[in-house]
Amino acid sequence: MPTNSGRAPNCLQCSNFRVTWDADYPRSCSVFGIKTRLMPSAEVFAATGLHCPAFELKPGLK
Repeated sequence: MPTNSGRAPNCLQCSNFRVTWDADYPRSCSVFGIKTRLMPSAEVFAATGLHCPAFELKPGLK
């Protein structure tokens, strides 16, 4: 999947996405080591201006 195609990848479909127990920062990315209230791909875009380069589709998804 091209990561800079105009749309941010869906973190919920990424094998690097994690849900945390921290109610203030419930979403995280294991590649970038970030915890956030937003989707991690939105944080990556805000910091770099590029869509997430580490997106990997979870096995079994199309």
